[in-house]
Amino acid sequence: MEKQNEEVARLRCQRIGCNATFTEDDNPEGSCTYHDSPIFHDGIKEWSCCKKRSHDFSLFLEIPGCKTGKHTTEKPVLTKPAATPKTPVSAHSTTLASSTPAKELCSRCRQGFFCSDHGSQPKEQKHPATTVPAGSNIDAQAPPAPVKKIVSISEPQICKNKGCGKTFKEKDNHETACSYHPGPAVFHDRMRGWKCCDIYVKEFDEFMSIPPCTKGWHDANPAS
Repeated sequence: MEKQNEEVARLRCQRIGCNATFTEDDNPEGSCTYHDSPIFHDGIKEWSCCKKRSHDFSLFLEIPGCKTGKHTTEKPVLTKPAATPKTPVSAHSTTLASSTPAKELCSRCRQGFFCSDHGSQPKEQKHPATTVPAGSNIDAQAPPAPVKKIVSISEPQICKNKGCGKTFKEKDNHETACSYHPGPAVFHDRMRGWKCCDIYVKEFDEFMSIPPCTKGWHDANPAS
């Protein structure tokens, strides 16, 4: 019974970029890391507080918070950007737009990102081939592999799976311990959501509240 009461007492932080759980008795100043609010413009996502930006919505959500404070259950009030005044459209422009396929006019499709409206798939990034001088030591030029941090099975870690954010210990981890979104996140000028569960909403706070659709292992170091 005591364990059940303890689980009920845990609350979910509503600050953007945090998503951790806490209790009223254990919520010191600086325990929450978060962002103020996002800005979306012409396919670019930017945090208003630290001006960090990304074209990819999944990578945008993974940008670490730049502010610290206490956890809270109050949802942030998001400010919507002012509407851009419409400019008169000439008859020639109207004729050109009506004769051009919508997929070619969509800025997201043109930039090679996933678009749920037109079924575009992300373009494969091609990297230019590099030539290696004869007699050079390839192994010596290759960057060293990152050293993976060794963590005790009893050390608390934060799960980085999208939609989870819970604190866990490896000794308690199992194949259904985590509730998360395998993704990818889908962002369009009018809608945002998750392709894995096919749920799309208009507001950013509604997107952050979409319940996870998949069970699995907690992971503090997911593959990028």
